[in-house]
Amino acid sequence: MRRMSGMALLPRDRRASIAVDLGAESCRVSLLRWVVGEPVITLVHRFANIPRVSDGGLRWDLGMIEAGLDHGLRLCAAIADEGVRSIAVDGWAVDYVRVDADGRGLADPFCYRDERIKAERSLHRKISPDRLRKLTGVQLLRINTLYQLYADTLHGLPEGSQWLNLPEYVLSRWGGARVAELTNATHTQMVELNNQQWCREIFRAAQLDLACAPKLVPPGTEVGRVSGSLAELTAFRDTVLIAPACHDTASAIAGIPATGDDWAYISSGTWSLVGTLLEQPRNGKAAAEENFTNLSAVGDRICFHKNVNGMWLIRQCVENWAAAGRVWAVPELVAAAEKAKKPEGLLDVDEPELLLAGRMLHRINAQRIKRGFEALDESAENAPAFASLIFHSLAARYAKVLDRVGFHSGKNLKRLFVVGGGSQNDFLNRLTQEATGLEVIRGATESSTVGNFAVQLAVLEGSRDAVTGAYAEQVAQWAALFVAALEQVAARK
Repeated sequence: MRRMSGMALLPRDRRASIAVDLGAESCRVSLLRWVVGEPVITLVHRFANIPRVSDGGLRWDLGMIEAGLDHGLRLCAAIADEGVRSIAVDGWAVDYVRVDADGRGLADPFCYRDERIKAERSLHRKISPDRLRKLTGVQLLRINTLYQLYADTLHGLPEGSQWLNLPEYVLSRWGGARVAELTNATHTQMVELNNQQWCREIFRAAQLDLACAPKLVPPGTEVGRVSGSLAELTAFRDTVLIAPACHDTASAIAGIPATGDDWAYISSGTWSLVGTLLEQPRNGKAAAEENFTNLSAVGDRICFHKNVNGMWLIRQCVENWAAAGRVWAVPELVAAAEKAKKPEGLLDVDEPELLLAGRMLHRINAQRIKRGFEALDESAENAPAFASLIFHSLAARYAKVLDRVGFHSGKNLKRLFVVGGGSQNDFLNRLTQEATGLEVIRGATESSTVGNFAVQLAVLEGSRDAVTGAYAEQVAQWAALFVAALEQVAARK
């Protein structure tokens, strides 16, 4: 790695890199090239990704995802005549693919919103929630991989096959080793907090075969090289596969080039992940009772945060109105919500019913009635009122969570970085700044892409030790360079 003109960085090897981001609403394939010594990041391919009811459950269309990603890689190969140096994949956590002995997917993977995951009570009779929390430091969410795998067992689904979380599955399909990258693995709720190994006690309680769990590796691990039909393309003949921070939230946080210790984050998308980075986990009684989580982050740090329901609420409402014949674009709806009357009463955005798919307008009104408020008119013409209610409720929830983040972390928080698709919602950002009293700073919309590329370059150009402070510093330097490059492109537009 060489420094150029102040803070600019330039890699020794100027071949391109590819970042794949698997999203619960869309998947993206982005290309990083070096043009006249400057980084240029291009979104080459994006395609919709939604679960569908199939084979008795809500599942992801694995074949569609695989075909879309392969197409994106081939488009990148056609563009990058200098060749592709590396590929890395991040994505949403908790969902997994069961694979056969050759690593082929056995069936379409379940979506974390599938009804079968209501298995936590049964599991808690075998191992208590307090014990799970003490062992893992992870918030108790019924979407966690642990509950899903246990639900598979209860429903008689194959337990003897190995499973891989989705980003790691994609890497293995292209030629990588079968691994579980740590930022993603901790979200399974099956990794011991203190030694970062699979927890035998949890596996025994859930009747899961430890031999089926993949090998744990830290973020920034090279897992192989591209093989198979893709390797026949000139661009991919010597391409390294890297497990970055495979959890897209950890990648998004790695894409925030912030310094100092006075900042928090909201990774705003389908979910809102609200928290801060720590050097050591916080797993005391209060943090456990409030269900904060301690997930691995780049550089042996901790993403200490809480899941808050996010833009999922708006997306579900928009789908309801579209089914009734009125299509609201989200930016249009945000602008209309800003002009709407301030709502009477706020939602508990984290009520379990609001985490489920379908009939969102009805679910919201059911909660309002239960809390003593009048039901809102559910017609599409009244969409701005619903959106205003959701945004005010989210901002209020963010403020409460961030107050507790400051308490548990001991930090004097002054800045709040908002990254992800929700960062473009200026109305929600303003409400959040008013509710929290923090300076809200809009980060990169595709911050997970930035963090993905930053980890790749830090691995390829810097220290091979992916858990040192120096490594984390290198990731931040590359992230700063990529964010600046994206900002310059946006300014020219």
